[in-house]
Amino acid sequence: MDGYALGAGEGPWTLVGESRAGTPFPGSLGAGQCARISTGAIVPDGADRVLLQEDAGVEGGIVTATEYPPAGRHIRRRGFDFVEGTRLLTRGTRINAGRIALALSAGRGEVSVARRVTVAVLDSGDELAADPAHCLPHQIPASNGAMIAAMLAPLGCEVLRLGPVGDDMAALAGALERAKAADILITSGGASVGDHDLIKPALAAWGAETAFWKVAIKPGKPLLVATRGRQVILGLPGNPVSSFVTAFLFALPLVRAAQGDADPLPRSLTMPAGEALPAIGPRREFLRAVTDGGAVRLAGSQDSSALSALAAADCLIDRPAHAPAVPAGEPVRVFPLQNG
Repeated sequence: MDGYALGAGEGPWTLVGESRAGTPFPGSLGAGQCARISTGAIVPDGADRVLLQEDAGVEGGIVTATEYPPAGRHIRRRGFDFVEGTRLLTRGTRINAGRIALALSAGRGEVSVARRVTVAVLDSGDELAADPAHCLPHQIPASNGAMIAAMLAPLGCEVLRLGPVGDDMAALAGALERAKAADILITSGGASVGDHDLIKPALAAWGAETAFWKVAIKPGKPLLVATRGRQVILGLPGNPVSSFVTAFLFALPLVRAAQGDADPLPRSLTMPAGEALPAIGPRREFLRAVTDGGAVRLAGSQDSSALSALAAADCLIDRPAHAPAVPAGEPVRVFPLQNG
């Protein structure tokens, strides 16, 4: 607050100097004295309040107050935010802009952090066209690899793109070999039960051990989890929405945990349904949705290939297996998305 640091007394005060940000007033203020003060400047000794510039009258070096401020007004006391010995950041806390500013304000120009995690991303399928501008009639543009890489980008990990690769054991073996130094390998496509779904046999031939295959969720049932030495492998479905949902629920928390994040799971909240929602079958469902006026409604088609609904979504509605229909206005669990 720009104004006047006041010495003792209720005024008027004699103006005896100035305290500027970076250049403090050199002495102390006695009774009936004041100093011009700028926002961010040190309050002179002898002052216990600041008179706002707009509440002050100045004539011939004499300052008067149209509104006398109470003691302590417009002064940030030393240690009001934190004091010496306060623990500001703990192990497992993710560094963000505010925490960088906090560390610097505490005099710490450097902090110890976890090493950068390397994630290899491999999308596979004979139908995938690497260049979306040159997509043959029997092909579809390869979007999953770029989508997953974009989801990983805010986490600050190093992403190694390896695809798209066709449904060919030799080609997959070559791509997997390039991924061997990564901490985490994420594949997309080829993890289901078709004759040309080769991720499982390719991983087995590479020496990976399957931990489990398939989860009771929709979309995303054919999720594969495997390990090879210290490397963790996630095999995501090829349908783009299924790939997104499983990356959000499994891949992102895995990366956060590998980085040492103490709270790696996605956060949820409760919101009223903006429309009636149907009953759920035997698998837990994650519906693509948008927030609208404090409620949440479906973003559009819930087909696992409907990218337009996914692009519009800013959250997932979490519906438990066998859940009954929900009328509009009833609370539902929602996972906010960072989808833009």
